[in-house]
Amino acid sequence: MKAIIMAGGKGIRLRPLTNDIPKPMVKIIDKPVLQYMLELCRIHGIIDIGLTLGYRSDCIMDYFGDGSRFGVKLTYFLENEPLGTAGSVKAAENFVSDDFIVLSGDAYTTIDLSKAIAFHKAKKSVFTLIATPHKSPAGLGVLEIDHEGKLSAFIEKPSESRPSLINCGIYIMNKSILDMVPDGPYDFGRQLIPRLVGTAHAFVTYDYWSDIGTLPSYYYTNYLISLGGNEAAAATR
Repeated sequence: MKAIIMAGGKGIRLRPLTNDIPKPMVKIIDKPVLQYMLELCRIHGIIDIGLTLGYRSDCIMDYFGDGSRFGVKLTYFLENEPLGTAGSVKAAENFVSDDFIVLSGDAYTTIDLSKAIAFHKAKKSVFTLIATPHKSPAGLGVLEIDHEGKLSAFIEKPSESRPSLINCGIYIMNKSILDMVPDGPYDFGRQLIPRLVGTAHAFVTYDYWSDIGTLPSYYYTNYLISLGGNEAAAATR
């Protein structure tokens, strides 16, 4: 299975850390968050990876090169204009065939991708998103599922904030889903996923996940990771 990692984010809310580098290059402890995502893929046997790039793409390409130093093979897809999450994946559709996995290059996680892929295959799903419980999901995608794990409701960034399942921005999908994505800017959370309610599935995990989207969450994630994996996961529940 191939992977596409979305790594075009500016990280405006992380300034001044991102004044000169893109969000995927901010460090968790001692290495860029994107490097952790490449390593996660490699651990689960996914080594053929496409990176969609936008802001300061040179920083990412200079650091990662062809990926061989990290045990993976990288192919780059450059955006001339922002295409959104789903739009950037659509632009790289010739890179994939059949089922593939999409990840965010600017989030930190220890999610077991192998278990999620096995779930996707067992359900014979065309689109599976990875979800996790969250105490305060303001600014995130919130979802509900039925007893079989099928997506029954999805709201992107609701105004209310109460404990809910949230979208981790990791998707296992069949290439045919990209037929629903028009060329140009298009978003998974705001546009595509709401159209898949009743069809898509959600794999629920309790592994650690953080989007490091703000300075407080970024620094807190660094603190938790310094404690160790199990402690970090427990601290978020």
